[in-house]
Amino acid sequence: MPQARAVPESDFSRNFGKYQDEAIKAGVINITSHGRVVGAYLSVVELEHFERLKRREREVLKLGELDHETLAAIEAAEYGAEPR
Repeated sequence: MPQARAVPESDFSRNFGKYQDEAIKAGVINITSHGRVVGAYLSVVELEHFERLKRREREVLKLGELDHETLAAIEAAEYGAEPR
């Protein structure tokens, strides 16, 4: 994954259209103020990915309540692999 580009907030606000297009390609544009990240502009793809992660973060699974298909999927899972 390419590293997110850092852009000063004053430049970002003056050239929003440019960075909006850039975010589509890069995925994320970090917005900085005085050399530190104060926010970010995400492409739609990255936003959807973030929202999926946030939903999964709150999901609680109890082992005794899982069906055999889900247990098999967990057992077959590979670390770092994208879910199917």
